[in-house]
Amino acid sequence: MTDSKPSQPQEPTQIRIAMVQDNLVVGDTVSNAERIIAQAQSAAARGADIAVFPELALTGYPPEDLLYRDAFIEACEAAVSHVAQSVEGIDVIIGAPTRASGALYNSALWIRDGDIIARYHKQHLPNYSVFDEKRYFDAGDEAVFVEMHGVRFALAICEDIWQQDYDASLDYSEADCLIVINASPFHIGKTAERERVVSNQAIRGAQSVLYLNLVGGQDELVFDGESLACDANGDIVYRGAAFEPASDLITVTADSVRCDLPLPAPRDEVAIVYDALVLGTRDFVRKNGFEGVVIGLSGGVDSALTTAIAVDAFGAENVHTIMMPSMYTADISRSDAQEEAEILGVTYDIIAIEPMVGAVTGSLADVFAGTEPDTTEENIQARLRGLILMAISNKSGRMVLTTGNKSEMAVGYATLYGDMNGGFAPLKDLSKTLVYALCHYRNSIGRVIPERVLTRAPSAELRPDQTDQDSLPDYAVLDSILEMSVEQDMSVEEIVAAGIDRADVERVVSLVKISEYKRRQAAPGIRITRRAFGRDRRYPITSGFRG
Repeated sequence: MTDSKPSQPQEPTQIRIAMVQDNLVVGDTVSNAERIIAQAQSAAARGADIAVFPELALTGYPPEDLLYRDAFIEACEAAVSHVAQSVEGIDVIIGAPTRASGALYNSALWIRDGDIIARYHKQHLPNYSVFDEKRYFDAGDEAVFVEMHGVRFALAICEDIWQQDYDASLDYSEADCLIVINASPFHIGKTAERERVVSNQAIRGAQSVLYLNLVGGQDELVFDGESLACDANGDIVYRGAAFEPASDLITVTADSVRCDLPLPAPRDEVAIVYDALVLGTRDFVRKNGFEGVVIGLSGGVDSALTTAIAVDAFGAENVHTIMMPSMYTADISRSDAQEEAEILGVTYDIIAIEPMVGAVTGSLADVFAGTEPDTTEENIQARLRGLILMAISNKSGRMVLTTGNKSEMAVGYATLYGDMNGGFAPLKDLSKTLVYALCHYRNSIGRVIPERVLTRAPSAELRPDQTDQDSLPDYAVLDSILEMSVEQDMSVEEIVAAGIDRADVERVVSLVKISEYKRRQAAPGIRITRRAFGRDRRYPITSGFRG
């Protein structure tokens, strides 16, 4: 008699999951559905069992008041059906709005073999900062679990685990793996914050967590991707590409998660911001049907950075720069602008505005008789430059990029219908000090901005020997005041207590208040801080508050 062989322990079933962080277009349900189908079939061909797509992938994020239109919701439902009927050989998890019993939900749908086998409705609807989901959606109230090859999955959507970071009302602990689909926009510091939330969720639930994020620009928001996979110990095992689409494979078992790709190290924050500006600018311009841009290249730091971003976004052949000198434009401004244009290889034209200024002031001479020159004449120069740029934009079909930064926009150091003209403002949420840091970063990977642009005193060059600090505090002081007042909502007294001169604080806070009407008419720009002007900070134009 022979002994039977001892049974060999079975290897745990491995499930391969494609993390499809994609760049989708808000409102284009037909194209988004086709992208989802193509990406899912590609993932299946690479051996994936499941393809996961971002929050509201079918609509793009945020769809805003499109969600009020019945025709749009019907288009979403048709797109879901099309995806379900078209994808074969792989499960698909997608985000879409869904209707049930008169309610509208922000949902995650698990699709298999033409059917929706699970629906999860987002339970925590963010209603702060740039988010207003309670305006559109009803909240779900049930956990959803799906078992596949011995692995028990749970579904969640974005804020559900951010909320759980301070409210453990949602219990996903029955799952081996939690799949979270997201449309989590970028701001400075978001990468580390996001990884902390995901790691804490994994430790709390003793489970692996797959965090799939959207990528791409949408109006003022930019989504960085940087999807994550985290094991039950809270350790990051996968970090997706930043600001680029990706479809990487993650291997999951009942008790482990693995990625065979090397784990990239966290990047410097200034480098991350630069990438955010390039992607946000590219997507705004291209998704709105423009192929190129026009920029007023003045020889100053803001237009220099804007031009570098534009070349990295569109290629030099799609960037047209215009130098518009006046009688106050310094020779070094002309030479520095030309040098940058030559380094970058962009189209560069010179259109002098002095004859136009003479014509306009001459026409106004009788009306202005008996008055002294002041900011009126300065604004005429800025508005003539804006007129030239918009005329070239109309004729060429290229979008004007305006070059103002957050420091200037905060205190009204900009001219309506002049240097504020344009379709998009890449630097709108950048302090002046961050503008300089980004210029140095861009030069570190390839010199494109002349050194003198970074060392000379900034000036609007609208009157003789003018510098910005004639009418503003030093930018380091100004930016400190603005960060405390605008981004942290600190009062005048609190800012003064932090060690800043009261006169400077009161003057800057007053300028911020009285410039709200200008900002309401400004071009949209990319949000890169926690508190950008626009969607984030909604202050009344008319207000008697002085704090």
